[in-house]
Amino acid sequence: MDNLAALWLEAKQAETEWTERRRQIEDEMLASERTQWAGYKVRLTARDNWKIDGDKLQEVAEARGLTAHLGQLFRWKPEVNMALWKAASPAITDVLCEAITVTPGRASFSITKDGN
Repeated sequence: MDNLAALWLEAKQAETEWTERRRQIEDEMLASERTQWAGYKVRLTARDNWKIDGDKLQEVAEARGLTAHLGQLFRWKPEVNMALWKAASPAITDVLCEAITVTPGRASFSITKDGN
């Protein structure tokens, strides 16, 4: 069992190195603009990442009379502000819990060698 931490560190390092290598290969493939390599057909799907400033969006929509469109064009994802949630009165949080489902997440690990 003591060796599991060392094996985890080794696997994590290999994962990082292989992820970096895969991304380098993907960059080379994108630069070549080819979709076939000796017996391989490659399908590329490019996506844009959109980051939205929710406060600014609501401000702009309100200023231009477009607030009614926000519910159709955007998904609003409520998130718990855990620090404020823990500080709030149970009279409030107990009621709001009716709309919240909590399920266990996957544990995350952070392992370092002794002395590091």
